[in-house]
Amino acid sequence: MANDSMLKFVGREQSYPDKRTADERADDFCEIAQRYAVEPAEEQAGRCSQCGVPYCAVHCPLHNHIPDWLRLTAEGRLREAYELSNATSTMPEICGRICPQDRLCEGNCVIEFTGHGAVTIGAVEKFITDTAWENGWVEPLVPGKSRGQSVGVIGAGPAGLTTAEYLRGHGYDVHVYDRYDRAGGLLTYGIPGFKLEKPIVMRRVERLKAAGIVFHEGFAVGEDASLDDLRQRHDAILIATGVYKARAMDLPGGSSNGVVAALDFLVASNRKGFGDAVPAFDDGSLDAAGKDVVVIGGGDTAMDCVRTAIRQGAKSVKCLYRRDRANMPGSQREVANAEEEGVEFVWLSGPQSFDGGDTVSSVKVRKMRLGAPDASGRRAPEPDPAGDYSVNADLVIKALGFDAEDLPTLFATPELGVSRWGTVLVDGKTLMTSLDGVFAAGDIVRGASLVVWAIRDGRDVAATMHKWLKTKAANAKVAA
Repeated sequence: MANDSMLKFVGREQSYPDKRTADERADDFCEIAQRYAVEPAEEQAGRCSQCGVPYCAVHCPLHNHIPDWLRLTAEGRLREAYELSNATSTMPEICGRICPQDRLCEGNCVIEFTGHGAVTIGAVEKFITDTAWENGWVEPLVPGKSRGQSVGVIGAGPAGLTTAEYLRGHGYDVHVYDRYDRAGGLLTYGIPGFKLEKPIVMRRVERLKAAGIVFHEGFAVGEDASLDDLRQRHDAILIATGVYKARAMDLPGGSSNGVVAALDFLVASNRKGFGDAVPAFDDGSLDAAGKDVVVIGGGDTAMDCVRTAIRQGAKSVKCLYRRDRANMPGSQREVANAEEEGVEFVWLSGPQSFDGGDTVSSVKVRKMRLGAPDASGRRAPEPDPAGDYSVNADLVIKALGFDAEDLPTLFATPELGVSRWGTVLVDGKTLMTSLDGVFAAGDIVRGASLVVWAIRDGRDVAATMHKWLKTKAANAKVAA
C-alpha cells in the first residue's frame, strides 16, 4: 500500500496551499496561506521519495521522522501521522508555520535536488497537527507520579515551555517565571500574527497550565526575586530567557524620535492584536500608519517589521540591507511575500546617519559593494565610491538582531559564568551552568537562533535535568 501511495514526485507537481492575495492579506494580521484540505495534503505527502538516508530529517534540528509521517499522511492514517510527528516535537504545528523550511528540511529534500520541487513538508506538518487539534487527538499532558521535587524555569519561550512539558511528564512540580504578562516569549510577542496566529500559541500554553504547571507571569527575575531566591525555592533551575537586547547601532541621530528598536515595534503591534492598551502605539510613536518607514536589517526580524508596517498602513516601506539578495540571512520566502505586499528592498545600502534633528525625517545612506569573504565565508560589504544619498523616513526600525542581556547583573548573581558575548556558559554534556543545579538552554546559550533549535535545546536539557534530579534525590535518600 505504501508503495502505491508514495514516489509520486515525477507525475505530481509541487503545490503549496493557496496564499491570499497581497491586497487581501495587507489589511489584517491573519495568516497569509490557507491550510491544505485532506486530499491535497495526502497528495503532496505522497510525492516523498522515501529516501534511505532522509536528508530532510538529518537537517531538521529535532530530527523529526519526516518520511514516516509523510507516508502515513499519504495513506490517510492522519492520527498515526500526528502521533509520530508529536513524538519528537512539542510544537509541530508552530514549527510547520514558522520554521525556515527552505533552509532546513525542504531545502535538503532529495527531490528538490532533482529539479522536481521539494515535498511541502512544513505545510503538511501544519496540516497534521491542526487536524489533530480539531479532532481531539491532542491529549492532555498527564503528569507523572509526583517525585516531590520542583523545578523553576525562567522564561516562557519555546525552550522553557518544552522543558516544562517534559519535566512535568516526569512528575516534577514545575514553576515557570516570565517577565511578560502572557507566556510564549517571542512566539507571543515577537512573531506577527500573519506568520503565527496567537490562539495557536495560547492553546499550547493552556494545555500546560491544565497539567498543573504553575505560570508566574509578569515576574521579573532580579526585581521580584533574585536567582538565589529561586534556587532556595526549587531543586533545580533552568535559565531560558532568550536574547532580547537590541544590537547597537551607533550612528549620528540614533536617539532621535522616530528611531525605534524592532522588538519594541513588534511587541506593541502584537499587544494591540490582543486588545491591550499600548500608549506608545496609541500616540503614534510605534504606529507606522501614514509614515515613510525604513527598516534596517536583512534577517527574519526585519522581514517581520516591514510586513507589519504594511499592515499598519504605512505610506511607504523600504528595507535597507548592506549585502545583496543572495547574501541576506532572512528567508527568501519571506522576502518574496514582502515584495508582493509592496515592500521595496534597497540592496547594498548601509545607513550613515539619521537626519532631521529631534525627530527623524530622513536616513543618509551609503552605497555598498561586496568585497573579499570575511571569516564566516560571506563576502564582506565595503563602501562603494559611487556615493551617498538620502531616503525619507518618519519611522526608522532597527532590526540588526539581538544580544544577551547582562544576566549576572540582572539576576544579582555575579558568579554566573557567561561568554564574552554575554551568553550563558554551560557544560557541553550536562548543560549545567557554573552554578550547581542551574541549567540553561535556548538562545541565551547559543545566541539568537531559530524556534526549532530552542525546542531541541529544551528537549535536551529536560533529559539532563531529569538525570541530575534523580541523582540528587537518591543521594538525599542515602544521606537520610
